[in-house]
Amino acid sequence: MTADEQTAGRGRQGRSWVAPPSGALLYSAVLRPLERRHLLLPIAVPLAVADSVERLGGRHAAVKWPNDVWLGRRKVAGILIEARPQDGWAVIGIGVNVSIEPGQFPPELRESATSIGGDATVADTALALSEALSGWVTAEPGAVLEGFRSRDALRGREISWADGEGVADGIDDDGNLVVLTAGGERVALGAGEVHLRL
Repeated sequence: MTADEQTAGRGRQGRSWVAPPSGALLYSAVLRPLERRHLLLPIAVPLAVADSVERLGGRHAAVKWPNDVWLGRRKVAGILIEARPQDGWAVIGIGVNVSIEPGQFPPELRESATSIGGDATVADTALALSEALSGWVTAEPGAVLEGFRSRDALRGREISWADGEGVADGIDDDGNLVVLTAGGERVALGAGEVHLRL
C-alpha cells in the first residue's frame, strides 16, 4: 500500500513524518506469516531501502542503526516496523524522500534531510523497493549481517544514548548495536535511539 501525501505519519519515539504531495514514497507492507527466520527483519528492511535508493540515485546509501537510510550523511528514508509475533504478522512502514526540494522540508530538517533527486519518481522507487524487499526479507541471516556491516554509517563514530556514550563498533549476530565505552566496556544496544556526538 502506498500514499501520495502524509500529514500525520508516525515515526520512532512518537515523532511525526510529513511529506508533501508526490514528493515521497509512503509505503506499507504486511509480512505474514512472521517466522523465526525474520528475527533480523529490522536489519534487513533498511538494506532493501538502501539498495533501492542507491540504484535510483547513483550514490552510496548507508544505514544509521537501526532504521534510517542516509545519502551523504543526510536522511533520505526512515523505517518503522510494528510486529505482533503472537499473531504472526508485522507491518513494515517506509518513508523515502524522492523529489522533495530543500525548501520544502520543515526548517528544522533542511540541514539533515535529503531526497534521491535526479530523475527518480515515486513509482520507480516503489518498484525498486518492492523488488529489493522480496530479496532481503527472505535472505539468510549471514547475508543480512554482512550486508548491514557493509553499509553501517555509525561504526567508528562517537555516539550517545539514554544511558551512556561511546564509540559504535558494528553490530553483533543478533543485530544489536555494539558500543565501546570510554572504560573499555562493550555494550550491546537492542533497541532505542542513538545520537551522533559532534
